[in-house]
Amino acid sequence: MYYLKRLFDFYLDSSIHTALAVFALIEVTGIFFGITRDHNFSYLVFFGTIVCYNFVKYGVEARKYILVSNTYHGYIQIVSFLAGAMALYHAFYITLNVWMGIGFLLLLTFLYAIPLLPRVKSLRSLGGLKIFVVALVWAGTTVILPVMSENLHLGWDVVIEGIQRFVLVLVLMIPFEIRDLKYDDRALNTLPQRYGLLNSKLMGGFGALLFFLFTFIKMHTTHLELLAKGIVLLVLWVILYRTKKMQSKYFSSFWVEGIPILWWGVVLLLERFLLSFG
Repeated sequence: MYYLKRLFDFYLDSSIHTALAVFALIEVTGIFFGITRDHNFSYLVFFGTIVCYNFVKYGVEARKYILVSNTYHGYIQIVSFLAGAMALYHAFYITLNVWMGIGFLLLLTFLYAIPLLPRVKSLRSLGGLKIFVVALVWAGTTVILPVMSENLHLGWDVVIEGIQRFVLVLVLMIPFEIRDLKYDDRALNTLPQRYGLLNSKLMGGFGALLFFLFTFIKMHTTHLELLAKGIVLLVLWVILYRTKKMQSKYFSSFWVEGIPILWWGVVLLLERFLLSFG
């Protein structure tokens, strides 16, 4: 049991769970828009997410990222290097227009983690901006880029889905910000710091409702999409209700971050169910 727990902790700490959540959202986009997923793009994002998130978490200083301080971080570094090699392999199959989008999002990620000048703060340290940068990168990566990878038109429905994904990530960030209240510098000006625990949860609940209601202003909406997003709405409300300052170790890092994976599973199950009765 001890070794299983250590393996599970490593799965979370090395950002594999986060990468799987991003991968799941790309798959959901593909299903909703009826596109054949470019698996090279999906795998590039999966492995690239591991590298980027581990860099943000453990390597905000280049020297620290190369010269790790302990064996455990050394293992995470090995995973990052292997993931980077796999990402480079799949990168050769990505079109130029998608690379332009990836470049913009990578720049945002870079600015989020590292200040360009010694006296200039990174985006991560600018008060209130953190969750919006993260949400923008996730929305662009899991909605806009998958559509671009198939050379499809970025029409109204794609824009609305991008906005929904942006709102979804904002809502998912709230339990993390509440968890980190006791660690975050006041200068970060996070939602719980500005508005308190209850108001942040209420804003999250309203955001979750907006995420669902935006489905009705799309040009084309399926029963599959409505049902799946309705279920996600209920899950988000339950998660926000259960969110506390003193959380269990895995509440945010596994259960909250796993909601995109749950959504993907729900979509696959509903798709099969609706097809069998269609």
